[in-house]
Amino acid sequence: MGLSAAKVKVGDTHEQVLVDDLTRTQLVMYAGASGDYNPLHSDELYAREQAGYPGVFAHGMLTMGMTGRAVTDLVGADRLKKYGGRFRVQVWPGDTLTATVTVDAVRDEGGEHLVDLSVVTVNQKGEQVFTGNATALIDA
Repeated sequence: MGLSAAKVKVGDTHEQVLVDDLTRTQLVMYAGASGDYNPLHSDELYAREQAGYPGVFAHGMLTMGMTGRAVTDLVGADRLKKYGGRFRVQVWPGDTLTATVTVDAVRDEGGEHLVDLSVVTVNQKGEQVFTGNATALIDA
């Protein structure tokens, strides 16, 4: 799998639903996989009564990881050179997240063919929950 410089154009987009109805179980599973056991993500009473939130919410890195899947599904995990972003809004159980990956540039650098991408993940209300960018290798 790999994008081709001849077939990709600036402005091309790829949209992908990352999760439909995020569950508390998924939050706990991510806590176990990541080792991040902050009670804000798993303990409803703590999140509400001690921290003042409406309830538990997703780890930022869970959102970033799910968004990264949209990028790697497009370019291939072995071709990703750079990926980063910013958490914008908290993600809550029940949220549906959709990522849109946009081609910002197709370029050559140091003998490599590269594509620069921007990515925006929104919830079911259209609120941006994550914004980021990536760079990946592409075929000539």
